[in-house]
Formats: sequence, structure tokens, C-alpha cells
Amino acid sequence: MTVIPSDALVVVADGGSARLFRNRGDARALSLHQIEIRELMNMDDDGPAGSMPGESTGQQIDEATFAKQLALALNEGALKHQYQYLVLAADPTTLGRMRPLLHKEVQARLLVELPKTLTNAPLEDVERALRAA
Repeated sequence: MTVIPSDALVVVADGGSARLFRNRGDARALSLHQIEIRELMNMDDDGPAGSMPGESTGQQIDEATFAKQLALALNEGALKHQYQYLVLAADPTTLGRMRPLLHKEVQARLLVELPKTLTNAPLEDVERALRAA
């Protein structure tokens, strides 16, 4: 069972969106409260994370770009001390795209990395998956 401290930032993401939560419970009783939803923005300003094969579809490029934007936002948050603990749940592809972009400060705060698609799951299912992680 994973212990997620009070006020930990919990990010549940896939290639197109992310739901950000804070644990308002304590280490024994997880209680997530959604604080933000992020989606792909300003695509003209950003490119995808890493190199993309020439035969990549527009959707694959968008998903890689979103992964990059999310990783950069987490980096900024860590460097500005906006969170002390991080839990990251995302589909394996998104996690793989984000990992090399995460700053060492983010990595130091990362408590749990859960390779699972939960972005459209009800809150109860997200909490259950995190308790089992």
C-alpha cells in the first residue's frame, strides 16, 4: 500500500489531458480534491517531446506535445516549490514521453509512478488504484 502524504500533488494524465488533485486527507486516509484540468494548449509554440518518426500521425504529435507541456509544468512547479510530493498516474506511452523531461527536482518529489490510464475514471476508482499502487 502506498502512503500519500497530505497536500501531495496527484497528476492523472493521458496523451490529451490531465487532472490535478491534492490529497486533502492524511497518510492513512486518501481524499483527493481536483484543483485543475490541463489540456493541450498553444501548439504553435511547442513541439513534441523527443524525436518523432516521420510516419507519426497528428494525434501522436499532439500527445507527445502535451506530454512535454505537462512535464515542463511539473518542472516549473517543483522549482518554485509549489508541491513537496508528487504522484504521477498516466498511460505508459505518456509516462515514457515525460520521464526524460522531468527535472531532478521533480524526480526527487516523485513518490509513485503508476502506468495506468485513469483520466476518465471516477474519483473513487482513481483513489482505489492509488491505494493499491
